[in-house]
Amino acid sequence: MSIVSSRFGRAMCENRVDFGRPTLVVRRRRLGLRIDLRSIVVCVALAVAVIVLALVALATGSYQLSVGQVVSALTGGEAGLIHEIVVEWRLPRMTATVVFGAALGVSGAMFQSLTRNPLASPDVIGFDSGSYTGALIVIMLIDGGYLEVAGGALLGGIATAMLVYVLAWRRGVQGFRLIVVGIGVSAMLTSVNTWMMLRADLEVAMSAAAWGAGSLNAVSWDQVALGGALIAALLMLAGVLSRPMRQMELGDDTAASQGVRIADARLGLIVVGVALTATVTAASGPIAFIALAAPQIARRLGRTAGITLAPAALAGALLLGAADFVAQHIAPTPLPVGLITVMIGGGYLGWLLFIEARRRL
Repeated sequence: MSIVSSRFGRAMCENRVDFGRPTLVVRRRRLGLRIDLRSIVVCVALAVAVIVLALVALATGSYQLSVGQVVSALTGGEAGLIHEIVVEWRLPRMTATVVFGAALGVSGAMFQSLTRNPLASPDVIGFDSGSYTGALIVIMLIDGGYLEVAGGALLGGIATAMLVYVLAWRRGVQGFRLIVVGIGVSAMLTSVNTWMMLRADLEVAMSAAAWGAGSLNAVSWDQVALGGALIAALLMLAGVLSRPMRQMELGDDTAASQGVRIADARLGLIVVGVALTATVTAASGPIAFIALAAPQIARRLGRTAGITLAPAALAGALLLGAADFVAQHIAPTPLPVGLITVMIGGGYLGWLLFIEARRRL
């Protein structure tokens, strides 16, 4: 018996496990790490695309620059007007598109993983509308600054998330029911937001309406620094929650058998996901469909079984950067980036609804 066991053990040690795709396994004493090579390639390709897009965006404008001048300005080799244009005028907006796009991509990935449904994202479920409602209340009642608006957006998003969760509960929460309830709550909140703007003073209503279209025009270094610090902390929390998130994709019972505290993990995912969306909403207004599309695009590029956060973040940064570039330079007149994402995302949402309907027939 001992001979058979030793031979079986040697065979298990000698043979490599076939994961079905190129995988790098790193072992250090009792710790093991499995790295999917295709996901790494996808992340590198997306990161390179984001860098190239950023350089092109920084060079493009009414005062045209070369990529070499942009790189020189970023590395301290330029002074005067070129440094002012690149570092003080264009770089805050470009940085905001990367940071905010990554936040929206991760937020969408967390909700789609939580509900196991590609249609689940903060803007579809209604959390964006709730954040917008909370921010509008702060803007119109107390005329608060960025931190106050961010707090109002966070509280509004969390309150909406709890409301949708309670209304969708029926011996558990199914992804499709959560989405349907969220769409209904979003429609109601949109009506409330419209009513508040109609009741507000003309100047306040006009600024709130322009902000509600989702625009990066007024983003400054202060907002990028504050929002970036909040988003960085939230992304670290998302990284901590990524392991239980992936385990919960196998089902609550399986995750619980592996030591995951289901209620705590689900609450953490909801709070972090809403906080990421609320932080972006407070700085730029609600930007739709980035959180919906980015995780699915990253998943299809990586051909992964579940949704991973790093590719979703990079895909969100690339999508928002590309949409903002179109809004500034390709459209006949400069537009809020939210209008471009709605135009692009509407067709994508229709395609997803069509695919989901075919699966259920």
